[in-house]
Amino acid sequence: MKLLIDIGNTRLKWALWDGKSLQAQNALAHGAGDNVDFASLFKDIPKPETAFVASVAAPALDEVLAQVLRSLFGIQPVFVRSSAKACGVCNAYAQPERLGVDRFLGLIAVHAQGHAPAVVASCGTALTLDALAVDGTHLGGLIAPAPDLMRSALLGNTARLGSIDAAHIVEVADNTADAVASGTWLAAASLIERFVRHAVSRFGVAPHLIIGGGGAAQLGALLTLTHRIDRELVLRGLAYYAEQAP
Repeated sequence: MKLLIDIGNTRLKWALWDGKSLQAQNALAHGAGDNVDFASLFKDIPKPETAFVASVAAPALDEVLAQVLRSLFGIQPVFVRSSAKACGVCNAYAQPERLGVDRFLGLIAVHAQGHAPAVVASCGTALTLDALAVDGTHLGGLIAPAPDLMRSALLGNTARLGSIDAAHIVEVADNTADAVASGTWLAAASLIERFVRHAVSRFGVAPHLIIGGGGAAQLGALLTLTHRIDRELVLRGLAYYAEQAP
């Protein structure tokens, strides 16, 4: 049994991989700090043979996790990094390690499942977009602020905007709260649809559109394109990576 851990900017997810499926999954929010009670999080799980970690969090948090896994299970976790090529996916970046490991593993999952050509969109702290050809070639992607981050930037940098109450997403707003919520979420949806149109011109066919991240459902509801939501892409990518690791 392998322990798979996905540490995002604000949320941690884990699962056990038995070689066929993800088991005993759990998640928690960790904010931007390193005070995560990993010992309590993992104390009741069966001892894994190894652990694979995808982390975009601060190195201090990675070290705390490694210490806990060594103490609890006597294992040294493998922190996966993006590379030029792995599991059939060829990274488009000239400096492959600069591609976020969560994005790289998401592409590995999509390729392994036979869903390419594809556009993979992830809506978390950031909105990331990647295009993957059927042969596993990564064409590159985009990074933009996700809607919540756009909203925070507006509130923090606009003197008279003030606090904003709960809002609705509409095509044309008649109040500030709705205008901000609608502008940020529709901007994200529009960027995805533009990216997909460009991908069609590169692939010659309409790609599968796969959406992940905490904002996947809300973002998907605004799209006019056929899509599917998969919030486990990074964990699935970790599982496939772990199966092929030495």
